[in-house]
Amino acid sequence: MNPVFSLSARVFLACTLVACSTGESNVGQGNREGVFHVGNGSEPQGLDPHVVTGVPESKIIDTLFEGLTRKNPWTLEPEPGAAASWEFSEDLRVITFYMQPEGRWSNGDPVTAHDFVWSWRRALDPAMGNLYAYMLYPVENAEAYATGKLSDPEQVGVRALDDMTLQVTLNAPTPYFLQLMDHYSSYAVHRATIERFGKSTDRFTQWTRVGNIVTNGPFQLKEWQLNRRIAVERNPHYWDADVLRLNGVVFYPTENIVSEERMFRVHQLHYTGDVPLNKIPAYRKLPNTPFVEAPFLGTYFYLLNTERPPLDDVLVRRALSLAVDREAVTRNVLYGSNNPAYSITPPGTLGYQPPQLFSYDPAEARRLLAEAGYPEGAGWPGLELIYNTSESHRKIAVALQQMWKDVLNIEVTLSNQEWKVYLDSVSEMNFQIARRGWIGDYVDPNNFLDMYISGGGNNNTGFSDPVYDDLILQQAPRAATEEERFALFYEAETRLMEQMPIIPIYTYASKHLVHPSVRGLPPNLMDFINVKYIYLDDVPLTEIELE
Repeated sequence: MNPVFSLSARVFLACTLVACSTGESNVGQGNREGVFHVGNGSEPQGLDPHVVTGVPESKIIDTLFEGLTRKNPWTLEPEPGAAASWEFSEDLRVITFYMQPEGRWSNGDPVTAHDFVWSWRRALDPAMGNLYAYMLYPVENAEAYATGKLSDPEQVGVRALDDMTLQVTLNAPTPYFLQLMDHYSSYAVHRATIERFGKSTDRFTQWTRVGNIVTNGPFQLKEWQLNRRIAVERNPHYWDADVLRLNGVVFYPTENIVSEERMFRVHQLHYTGDVPLNKIPAYRKLPNTPFVEAPFLGTYFYLLNTERPPLDDVLVRRALSLAVDREAVTRNVLYGSNNPAYSITPPGTLGYQPPQLFSYDPAEARRLLAEAGYPEGAGWPGLELIYNTSESHRKIAVALQQMWKDVLNIEVTLSNQEWKVYLDSVSEMNFQIARRGWIGDYVDPNNFLDMYISGGGNNNTGFSDPVYDDLILQQAPRAATEEERFALFYEAETRLMEQMPIIPIYTYASKHLVHPSVRGLPPNLMDFINVKYIYLDDVPLTEIELE
């Protein structure tokens, strides 16, 4: 595990690896009992859908809560969730959702349209500090309320016509809106439970703890041992409980992917969140390999704090980017498992092709740095690059550190931070360069481009361009055709990459080890897990031998 974990956490890992508590592996026992054991990266920051922003949190939250829709893991199309059905008005601006007649919270309370009205107002309340508030900006007056331009939440375009009917009014037709409804930022939360532990907009209160939390998803929280495991069990009140075949899921914080891979090999995990880069070639050679890799709608990049020198100079930002040999990074560091990235939007997203305004160009990088006042690195004030604990992140950071030294003759120091510290550093812009990745929340270029609107909750760069804002927030949503909308996206992304507040490195590929007993877990473009479809076969446990 993370070397800064406590002694008890390290003892727990050792115990887990030898199955010292029961004499039976997690996988063996899990296959018999229907409990899915998952490596989940970092210890979650929290479980409040209107507070968290990370992938480790989202995987747990998606078992506990359910939005109006739920994503099909094979097609990625929206399926009924808390809403049984929906219909659009003729102009596509008004959507009426009809709630599940048997929808219940885990305490037995009915899930109603009023729950979503209250929850969306909470998510948009400026006092909430919700970094994902912009996900609801397609809703009429949502942005105005979230940014304090409008004080009356009743003017936001969401209302309950009755207990079982929710009406949503949009600013303009939004092709991807139903996809937003299966993202945790749009989930309903249980009002009475939240208010029992403080104000509705208080963050990180006790309402999300075991014994307190009330949820509406297929599972409910059973156990949370900090830095050890989080376990969920079936929610007996879930409206579609008869479809579930799992009895539980156990999530393990596995920031150290070397330890995670060892846990998989000794049958303590059904599924890993990642795979050590140096093990990929060996796993690829195995017959009937458990290694699964697939295209993934995501981009790995570095945030640049444009408010701190020397990164307040666009010439420096561009020099750093042009000095990065992305082909070499993907070939030598990532073992060919990813593609170089030259923009924030992955190429081919719904057919959209982003601009490529630059490539690896050492001579131009040196010229730009000299023009910025640092010829051959002379007078360079230094830079610090932060990344969260991960061997993969470290290797990439080391590779770029060396490229910047070789090409530009500049020093960049590296700083590893534990997940929660790293998240705080990024959200407070307490960094110069920060490792970042963005995984698509829905399949549309807008999901990558709307991050960089002025003041956006996940912007974290200081980049602000009124023309960019207008293109993304006003012109693109009102485009008459997809061709026109994509042309506006291209114009906006060109402006973004000319200013270079980020350095794209590569587009993601999902990489997991999946035990052969796992069924109903197809690879997909969003690396999305829908636990409703997963079940476990009781197959023989065989030893994995790597060359």
